[in-house]
Amino acid sequence: MTQGSYKQFCPVAMAAEILCTRWTVVLLRELLAGSTRFNDLRRGVPRMSPALLSLRLKELEAGGILCRTPSQTDPGLFEYHLSEAGRELAPLIESFGVWGQRWVESELSLQHLDVSLLMWDMRRNLDPTPIPKRRSVIHFQYPELSPAQRSWWLLVAPEAEVDLCSIDPGFDVDLYVATDLRTMTAIWMGLDTARAAQSSRRMMVSGDRRLAADMQAWLGLSPFARVSKLAS
Repeated sequence: MTQGSYKQFCPVAMAAEILCTRWTVVLLRELLAGSTRFNDLRRGVPRMSPALLSLRLKELEAGGILCRTPSQTDPGLFEYHLSEAGRELAPLIESFGVWGQRWVESELSLQHLDVSLLMWDMRRNLDPTPIPKRRSVIHFQYPELSPAQRSWWLLVAPEAEVDLCSIDPGFDVDLYVATDLRTMTAIWMGLDTARAAQSSRRMMVSGDRRLAADMQAWLGLSPFARVSKLAS
């Protein structure tokens, strides 16, 4: 962190030395969203190399932003938890997201499509409340993608975390959703809706009628989806 020092006593400059290195704000977004393990953090920042992720975690630990502690459930693994100083960054990171949703042009945002990141975000933001109190399996298909990236399954069960699979888990599917990645990303960002996508036949849904009817309600949208966009 000192290698790129601004050499200013100003608190803004000193904070920037810690927070404004590449990937740091995005990594903080993942930590604030609840990811605590290295592999989970990697899924939230899939284009960040493991070596750089490890370096940034060490820098944030040295800066008092997070603590690295042994896992209480899995011996040999470590978890990363934000300190009081790290948690205090929550409004700052949220403001970054609000500003980006409001002022970054939609076309620019939709140039950066990443199916694994999209599905990971959908998994953790999914609202199970409207979903029947049983195991539900929702199969998303993106026909234009390569076979390795084309199919994704969300598993929703009572009293359990939503699970995401990129390999067929072997359960009966309750709802099939077929669409293109751009449309699904736009829906996640609040720039489109599932109903509009189905009406224009950009999205095809089949299976459980209740799941299909309530899709917009349970779908894991971006936390910033409700922010009104002012840029075109």
